[in-house]
Amino acid sequence: MSRLLATLLAAAAGCLVGLQAPVNARLARQVGDLQAASVSFLLGTAVLLVVAALSSGGLSGIAHAGRAPWWALIGGIFGAFFVTVALLTVHTLGASGLTAIVVAGQVAIALVLDRFGLLGLPKQHIAAPRVLGLVLVLVGVVLVVRR
Repeated sequence: MSRLLATLLAAAAGCLVGLQAPVNARLARQVGDLQAASVSFLLGTAVLLVVAALSSGGLSGIAHAGRAPWWALIGGIFGAFFVTVALLTVHTLGASGLTAIVVAGQVAIALVLDRFGLLGLPKQHIAAPRVLGLVLVLVGVVLVVRR
């Protein structure tokens, strides 16, 4: 995949993440908080199963999930936590505040993962410009969430 295509796809995913909390919060008003998160995941799972079934590997790879390390199986739990926290906090923080704080958390943990090569990632040197980038993101959070 080209770097440009990867960048465009990542930007599109970021936009959808920004839409996710308010959409789920609206659903929560109709069905309840945890119920909305459940509906969100059920629909997402259904779509993924269809896409996986239509892909070249089909659904056969799912049978091998048990061979992965335990920590490789808990990403869905992280997603469920995110979706639930996002729909609970978006009315308090606003979409921009929630997104800014989430991005800051993502950058912070990403730097730790890169620095120490955790979870199977290659180690990367964390130079001052990357740390400065995190600091600027944190400054951005303060500017976005302050009243």
